[in-house]
Amino acid sequence: MGDKANAHPGAAGRATAADRPASVRNVVLVGHSGSGKTTLVEALALTARAVNRAGRVEDGGTVSDYDEIEHRQQRSVQLSLVPVEWDGYKINLLDTPGYADFVGELRAGLRAADAALFVVSASDGVDGSTRMVWEECAAVGMPRAIVITHLEAARADFDEMTRICAEAFGADDPDAVLPLYLPLHGPQGPDGHAPVTGLIGLLTQRLFDYSSGERKESEPGPDQLPLIEEARNRLIEGIIAESEDETLMDRYLGGETVDVKTLVEDLERAVARGVFHPVLAAAPAAEGARQGLGTVELLELVTGGFPTPLEREAPAVTTIDGRPRGITACDPDGPLVAEVVKTASDPYVGRLSLVRVFSGTLRPEETVHVSGHGMADRGHEDHDVEERIGALSAPFGKQQRTLTHCIAGDLACVAKLTRAETGDTLSAKDDPLLMEPWEMPDPLLPLAIQAHSKADEDKLSQGLGRLVAEDPTMRLEQNQDTHQVVLWCLGEAHADVALERLRNRYGVQVDLVPHKVSLRETFAGRSAGRGRHVKQSGGHGQYAICEIEVEPLPGGSGIEFVDKVVGGAVPRQFIPSVEKGVRAQAAKGVAAGYPLIDVRVTLLDGKAHSVDSSDAAFQTAGALALREAAADAKIHLLEPVAEVGVLVGDDYVGAVMSDLSGRRGRVVGTEQAGGGRTLVRAEVPEIEIGRYAVDLRSLSHGTARFSRRYARHEPMPPQLAEKMREQAKEA
Repeated sequence: MGDKANAHPGAAGRATAADRPASVRNVVLVGHSGSGKTTLVEALALTARAVNRAGRVEDGGTVSDYDEIEHRQQRSVQLSLVPVEWDGYKINLLDTPGYADFVGELRAGLRAADAALFVVSASDGVDGSTRMVWEECAAVGMPRAIVITHLEAARADFDEMTRICAEAFGADDPDAVLPLYLPLHGPQGPDGHAPVTGLIGLLTQRLFDYSSGERKESEPGPDQLPLIEEARNRLIEGIIAESEDETLMDRYLGGETVDVKTLVEDLERAVARGVFHPVLAAAPAAEGARQGLGTVELLELVTGGFPTPLEREAPAVTTIDGRPRGITACDPDGPLVAEVVKTASDPYVGRLSLVRVFSGTLRPEETVHVSGHGMADRGHEDHDVEERIGALSAPFGKQQRTLTHCIAGDLACVAKLTRAETGDTLSAKDDPLLMEPWEMPDPLLPLAIQAHSKADEDKLSQGLGRLVAEDPTMRLEQNQDTHQVVLWCLGEAHADVALERLRNRYGVQVDLVPHKVSLRETFAGRSAGRGRHVKQSGGHGQYAICEIEVEPLPGGSGIEFVDKVVGGAVPRQFIPSVEKGVRAQAAKGVAAGYPLIDVRVTLLDGKAHSVDSSDAAFQTAGALALREAAADAKIHLLEPVAEVGVLVGDDYVGAVMSDLSGRRGRVVGTEQAGGGRTLVRAEVPEIEIGRYAVDLRSLSHGTARFSRRYARHEPMPPQLAEKMREQAKEA
């Protein structure tokens, strides 16, 4: 199978799996929360003898190897790496969180992997979020297989779940989603449920019994073969349909028997090309058992059917100044190009970076160039620095196994890269390169925070900086209008984890405060004002008088100042002073303390004194004139309006549009987006969508996503505006 044909170490002397890209498999596990991904990783590790019979890989072997938050929340919240060895291959299992708030960790896993295992619970089925990830993988041609778990559930039905998976994942070709094995059931229990005790291979027609806790292979009985005949024929036809041998289907339909070896080879090629997606069953090992149901079959599929790193096209690489740079895919002897896919802090060894090497070989104690670009909008300023590589290691439960090197195609944890952030590129210091970043979701849930005490205030900036360096799906904002520190997250669970890490990992206690939007003020009509600043207090006094007219302008015009003074009533040198005073007052606001925008201020007349007039006096007079004009005018309170795009399943379009209308939104159009989804475009006041990331997920059962972009400020309804003015007075 291309590179896989010579992947076994026997073909290359005594080289270990970690020395040859062809012997490495990088596999990400995808599925909704509770589908059993971490349990499956542990079962695969146990089968691959990654732990002894009495032990388990703790927490799936996370990047930091131990995370108290995951223990407390009883769910994965970060990407985890568990490397195992099986039959001369090194398999990097990347366990991802299933909860939607941690989709950034999932995207990092997809970036680091070359193939995906979609884990589906027989008791829960396929949710909308998993379907969307499947479509993402399909768009880039990533090979995928499906693993059905929780077959021990009372109403679990493998055949029905296979049908559901074919319907959910095989919309274009249901015959591309088919089982490789059928489950065999033991005797029924008192509750009428017959547990799955083994599997029967559809191609090999061999029986694999796991009832003893260890896989035992045998010939099926004559009464069992008829049970698989229909499924076997359909599988063979599905494999042949994807075969590169175009004559094979005609020969098969003509009655020719296709040998199993040919079918297996065609199956593996079709899986590696991402055009055929086998369905398998798996279950964890019982207490004291050595192998879980289906784990051997799954490991065989991963090593035989999933592509090697050599078969993956590397992401685009450029020089630091943006010139394209071609590199040979996965060449251990090529120029160093590696990427930080995950950053974490370990209480014992400090900062750990999970790195995927795409070209070259990474070695300890080398000095490398660390480059990060294109993330300034999320609080990650562009940076190019040189750092010394610390120890290389691979996680093993709560420990780290030291590595002497990490070749192209492999993954490793790198210690003490103090400046490297998630998404950064590592390259040779004399040949600095930059990888195209992967797409990450926009954080759309604002969290306004302030330090709990003076001691926390001193540590807050550093703690927040570390948070966003580790997680690029967070965005840090220092809002100059509201003077709030805002941490943008993907959802409530994401926010809870961020706050807990601030508190427990970085020792920073923060308080949540109501998030404010950037309101503005403007004049509803023309008005005039006179600013008189005349004082005499011994020595030089202060004397300045100016008369202005204010009129509203179209949105987006800002503040326009016009000089129409005639006859030198206001000396030329003081006209800029009047403008300065007007603009300073506009920034402070004239009614509720929000900045004034979209007005033209015209200076018409004034008076000056030859001795007592000054720059400061005319600044004060300008501010007074604007305040007086506002006192006699109707002032509109303006609120920001966002352009919102909601991508939602057709079944939820009505509910989404109704909800947007209830938020004072205006739906401006809809368009079909394919795959049974619709894009709803609307304009909604930002004050109404502060928690929309949470509410939309609930409304659409996690299947919708949205984007937002500032459009303009427009007048707030009078009753709401009055309420905001009262709140401003109380503050």
